[in-house]
Order: sequence, then C-alpha cells, then structure tokens
Amino acid sequence: MKVNKKLGMMTMALSLSGLLVACGEDETTNTDTNMSDQMEETMDGNDHSGMDMSGSGDVPEGLKSAENPTFAVGDKAIITEAHMPGMEGAEATIVGAYDTVVYSISYDPMHGGERVEDHKWIIHEEIVDAKADAYEPGDEVTVDAEHMNGMGGATATIDSSEETTVYMVDFELDNGERVTNHKWVTEDELSAE
Repeated sequence: MKVNKKLGMMTMALSLSGLLVACGEDETTNTDTNMSDQMEETMDGNDHSGMDMSGSGDVPEGLKSAENPTFAVGDKAIITEAHMPGMEGAEATIVGAYDTVVYSISYDPMHGGERVEDHKWIIHEEIVDAKADAYEPGDEVTVDAEHMNGMGGATATIDSSEETTVYMVDFELDNGERVTNHKWVTEDELSAE
C-alpha cells in the first residue's frame, strides 16, 4: 500500500514539474510571441495566424538575385495584399529581390492543430530536395521553411505556382510594430507609391 501511494505521489510530482516546464517554455521560446498572439486573436485558424512576420535576412541556398526587378533594393513600394492584419497598404522598403518559382500551399502543421489552407508564399528553394522543374498544383512536397509555427518539415500540397520575382521587405504594421526581412511578397502584391 505504501509503495502504491509513494509511486502515485512521484507520478503526480513529475506531472506537475512537466507542466511547470511547459508553461515556462511558452514565455521564452519565441521573441515574436506577442506578435504571434496578437495575430492569432485577429485571424481564424485557416489564415496565417502564427506567422513569423520578421525574418533573419538569410536566404535559401541557390536563390538568385533578380537581374532587372521592378523594385530594386532600397526602393519603396506599397503592399497591396494582406497576408495578415495590418499589412495591406503598408509602405515597404525592398530588402531583396529574387527570381524564382513561388507557391501557395496547404498543409497540416507539424505540432498538430488546424490545417493551413492556401498559405502565401514559399519559394522553390524552400522545398526539401526540390527537383529542377517547378511543381504543379496537386503535387506534394516537404517544406524547409518555418514562416509559421509548425510549417518546417510539413508535407504540403501545392495549390498554385508561378514563376515571378519575390521580394524580402521591411514595413511597419498599422499598430506601429516594425517588421524586418519579411519573406515573401510577390511583384503582383506591390505597387509604386
């Protein structure tokens, strides 16, 4: 009887310690947690909640700078599409311009949760072991980018593909928060001021 009681107490203690560790991790694992939380409150599960709007500025291996982009590095442009709240209408500064194939994808996040539909955008160079030719709608690929929590490593279905120039941009949300090195905005999603 004493053994069972002792075992039960140990099990409960381990469970509580695991819960405390998990709670502590939530506060420290992501410097963009507040931004992500705000986006999740304003967007439903099929949109781009959880998107890491700012990036490191690193680009995938093999990605080539555009030779004659419509918007050159340092140019200003207006973002005409809203991948997430506060983005549409923002003035963007071009940080990088690259010629590639861009894809919208649907996938089930690696951590579980609702399926993400029509995520815009990943690029050809962000696909694990990408083939030389562009993928077609309906093809399945493994994603090698973590634009959103749970995206990296997920199996995704290609919804659309287009050869175009994509841009990395800096901009300010309508709430005043600065976003740097955001990946990706397509040429069609930008207009001259």
